[in-house]
Amino acid sequence: MSLVADIFTGLAVGAGLCLFAAGTLGLLRFPDALSRIHALAKADNVGLALIAIGLLPQAMSVLGGLKMIAVWLLAQLASGAVAQVLGAAAEEKGPAAGEREAS
Repeated sequence: MSLVADIFTGLAVGAGLCLFAAGTLGLLRFPDALSRIHALAKADNVGLALIAIGLLPQAMSVLGGLKMIAVWLLAQLASGAVAQVLGAAAEEKGPAAGEREAS
């Protein structure tokens, strides 16, 4: 059973890391602030969820697993709130200097 748990952990954490990399690529490549915020918020939330779920079989206790789930839920709430505030500020300010025009 330990080998199955280790393989599951490796796959889930690897997929989570790939999503973090995709979010970072979106941050660097997307043309405007709202697209960048969307890429980061979505990819980071799903990436963190995969990492937390992947690490659950490795938790030494139920309390440790609950802490991982709590961290993921708090990060999800914070990410949504921060994305809303940044999006509202970006819309109010308008296009910033140096941003590429969407084609």
